Amino acid sequence: MRDNHITEMLDSKPFASLSETELATIRTHVAGCASCSQAYDAAQISALLIKERADEAVENSLNANPFFQTRVMAAWRERQEQSVSALRRLWNATGALVTTMAATTAALAVLTFVAPSSDTTSQTTAALVPYSAESVVLDQNDNDQVTDDQVLSAIYSDDDEGR
Repeated sequence: MRDNHITEMLDSKPFASLSETELATIRTHVAGCASCSQAYDAAQISALLIKERADEAVENSLNANPFFQTRVMAAWRERQEQSVSALRRLWNATGALVTTMAATTAALAVLTFVAPSSDTTSQTTAALVPYSAESVVLDQNDNDQVTDDQVLSAIYSDDDEGR
């Protein structure tokens, strides 16, 4: 290990991600190698500086925007209210039409199932009434009408007399 320096190990990974076995290997090597000791100290200091800088950046961002969460939540609520109001506007515009169409459909469904039963009643009534549409319109009495037998006998009786 004296010939292999730990600088390659320190350069290959971030200092914070080194395992305990790698750190133990580095510490044993640093005890006997001055140049590697300086590299190890530099890696520790740079890892500490990076961590402190990251913590400082997070604190600054929180201090710079103390009401960030409040503003985000207010914007989120506003968007939800807008989506609800859009749905409400859509219903206001089409609600009467949808209601009318539903009522019409219900009325047609009722008439579809109720009307056939009323047709059988009208057919039964028509069979019982002895009047035809022609007799009512022309104001004719069925008793005055000539039957088919009377018409045929009148036609053939005239032919028999002429012979």
